[in-house]
Amino acid sequence: MPTAMNDLRVTFFQQDIVWGDAEANRRAVEDSLFLVPHNTDIFVVPETFTTGFGDHMAALAENPMGPTFRWAQQLASRHNFLFVGTWIVREGDKCYNRLHWIYPNGSFGYYDKAHTFRVSGEYDIISRGTQREVFEYKGWKIKPAVCYDLRFPKWLRNDNLSYDLLLVCANWPGSRHEAWTTLLKARAIENLSYVLGCNRCGKDGVGGNYTGNSALIDYKGFPLAEAEAEAETDQLVTVTLDKDKLDTFREHWPLYLDFD
Repeated sequence: MPTAMNDLRVTFFQQDIVWGDAEANRRAVEDSLFLVPHNTDIFVVPETFTTGFGDHMAALAENPMGPTFRWAQQLASRHNFLFVGTWIVREGDKCYNRLHWIYPNGSFGYYDKAHTFRVSGEYDIISRGTQREVFEYKGWKIKPAVCYDLRFPKWLRNDNLSYDLLLVCANWPGSRHEAWTTLLKARAIENLSYVLGCNRCGKDGVGGNYTGNSALIDYKGFPLAEAEAEAETDQLVTVTLDKDKLDTFREHWPLYLDFD
């Protein structure tokens, strides 16, 4: 079904990541694409989708233009969508949890996770990014964020309506799923923005459980689309976002004019 001019069709992949096996995880993404609508604009995978999230990440870091980057470029070109996902990148003696967005023409941008998770030890092995980023695609302004970033509203504040969609790739454990779903809604409401949270599912290599709870939330805090919670297998969800409805809501409720 064709979309309207200002609509954006987004597909997110709630993935049961294979621990430490980049090739298997890339293959799982490729297999999922048989079910993706041909006119999807953006395809999103979870945080550290090639390795899973843990102490092993730095040892599996890739060069910035390494195999996953080249693979993602080919995927974006072949399917004519914007590919979004994070994997660990090494630059010199530092590793970054880097969210990439790769356009169909092969050009790209990236955001390095600013809030590395101190409790898990990510803070000790992964360097923190320092730059906020917003990029554009098909007339939409999109802000990237990674997992723990979601807890920091000042970092994600939508000053001057600089973005229309907040896109969060995550490995957020099931034991804290209520915080995840609540924060997705809070960030959407306070920033007058759509929010996509793409999380993993299943169990990781050290027994951690992930319930998924991936969702696309609208600017009023209502879920437009949700992956099945507690699922242990991969799920693919596609949803269409309406820019005109977002703009109309912002005109009627210009709450951003009173931001602190």
